[in-house]
This record gives sequence, C-alpha cells and structure tokens, in this order.
Amino acid sequence: MTESVLVIAEAGVNHDGDVRKALDLVDAAVGAGADIVKFQTFSVEDLATIHAPIARYQSASTSGEESQLSMLRELSLHDDDWRSVANRCNGKDIEFLSTGFDSKSLDLLLGVGMTRIKIPSGEITNLPLLRYVSRLGLPVIMSTGMADLSEVEAALAVLRAENADVPEVCVLHCTSQYPAPPESVNLRAMVTMREEFDVAVGYSDHTQGWEVAVSAVALGASVIEKHITLDSKAPGPDHAASLEPDEFAQMVRSIRLTEIALGDGTKAPDPVEADVKAVARRSIVARRHIRKGEYMTSDDLAVKRPAAGLSPMLWDSVVGTRAIRDFEPDECVEL
Repeated sequence: MTESVLVIAEAGVNHDGDVRKALDLVDAAVGAGADIVKFQTFSVEDLATIHAPIARYQSASTSGEESQLSMLRELSLHDDDWRSVANRCNGKDIEFLSTGFDSKSLDLLLGVGMTRIKIPSGEITNLPLLRYVSRLGLPVIMSTGMADLSEVEAALAVLRAENADVPEVCVLHCTSQYPAPPESVNLRAMVTMREEFDVAVGYSDHTQGWEVAVSAVALGASVIEKHITLDSKAPGPDHAASLEPDEFAQMVRSIRLTEIALGDGTKAPDPVEADVKAVARRSIVARRHIRKGEYMTSDDLAVKRPAAGLSPMLWDSVVGTRAIRDFEPDECVEL
C-alpha cells in the first residue's frame, strides 16, 4: 500500500495580516481535510527593495498603486503571532508549516515547532538560503515554478552537497501564475523530474478549480498544495486563485477517491469481479448429444456462457479427443 498523498492547504498570506484570520484558516484547513496548513513568513525589509514592483496578477487584485514593499508590510504577521498559529495547529491535530523566506524567519518558525522546510518557487535560485536549509537537516518540499530543468538540478545539488543526509526532498511542479491557465500547466513535467532526479514529486496548483490537482495525483503526485481562502472574492493577491473551504473539501475527497482507484498496479481480477466473471465468460459445451467414446470434432462443440467448465482457451486440447462419458446438448464437456 503506497503512502497517502499529502495535502497542503496553502493559506499563504490570505490572512491579510490579521492573526485572527490566520487562526480561522487553520480551522478551515482542518475542516476541509488537509494534512498540513501552510503560511508564508518573511522579514519585509529583507525580502524586497523599495524599488520592487508588484506582479500583474497582484496589481489586478489590489489597488495597483502600492509597491511590493508596502504590500508585503500589510500581509505580514508579528513574530508572536506565529506561536499562536502553531499552537492552534497543535490543538487541531494538523501540521503547521510556513515558507520561511530568510534564515531569520526559518529560525523563528523552527522555534515554534515547524518540522519540515518549504522552499518557494521564487527562492530556488537563492544559493545562501538553499545552503542554510540544507544544513538544518530537515525534510524539504521545494516548488519549481518559473524554473527549467537545469535550475531544479542545481538547487537539488546544493541541498545534497551541503548535507548528503538530507532526509527527504520532494519537488513540486508549479506554474507561477495566479490563476494559472490549464494549458500552461504541463503536468508531464512533474513526471520528467521524477525520472530525471529520482525524487518524490508533487504539484503546487494555481489553476481555478481542483480538477488539475486531482489529475496530478493520477500521474503520481505524492504531495498536492492548493491555496485556501475564507473568501475568494476578497481583495488581496492570492484570494482569486484559492479555493474556499467547501471547495477545498471537495478536492480532498476527489484526491482520496483517486488514491483508492489507483490501487497497487497489479493486474489481477479483483474479488468483486467473481460473480460477473462466472456469468460473462464462456465454457466449452456439447453442441449435440455426444456418446461416450466418440471423437469430438469442432462441429460437436460450442463455446457458451457460463464459465462453469473448461475454458475456451483449451479448445485445441479438446477437439479430437474421445468423450469420457455421454454429454447432453449445452452440457460442459470434460477431459
């Protein structure tokens, strides 16, 4: 039995800088059936310069007049808030995770109990941060939006060079657009990375809806990350590309159903097929009355349902043999 797909509810900055919303997002993730709820933690002044612009998708969902720096200030939580969020996760039996965009933020998060590291797509070329993460010796989930195969390879090389004992690395395929059009997703790239680097792979989904995420599970994703929000129509950079709690719950149910349907890959009849097999397959039967000792020819035999006697695959072994007893029409013949 393969391990269950790890479902991450990406709360991100959908708390809008309000710790009460962050706590509500924890509760929403629990109610929707997520395994992990993930946020984003950063030191604003260490993340962006005063000249950094905001992305087009961010401009469309905000006033469009603010700088990236001012937007980030509005979306950050205080250091003490992270302990409150982590405590809420512990009390609700869901794993707490937050993307730390710098070493200071990572230290803060580890101090409140975070047990794995998430590297976001934008930091896959941040060599100092990759080295710091590697030295921590914790499991790593790394998103690869905007990256080509060589950049993914280089990032993995840093993680492994700094600490050959990194316990686990999972690489998430991702398209960094919010929302991402389905034609931009290219899920087969996830399979390519699994085969190229021999790592566990997953998918960080920014499309609208959840169908693409479920498709990734069918292709072998071991981790699915999807944004969750309390209100998809709220102003803010990520709400429009996020699922509300009821929708997220539907996605989780679809993922779990897909897991069950995938099975273990063994091609063999399932026990539930037994009764259908008996009535849908055929046996070799007598076409007419056959007397004991007669040579049975193809004209004497027929192939009919049910599968109560010799398989038709034994036809050549039956034709030309003597009947071991009398057979009535439609009776299964025996050897």
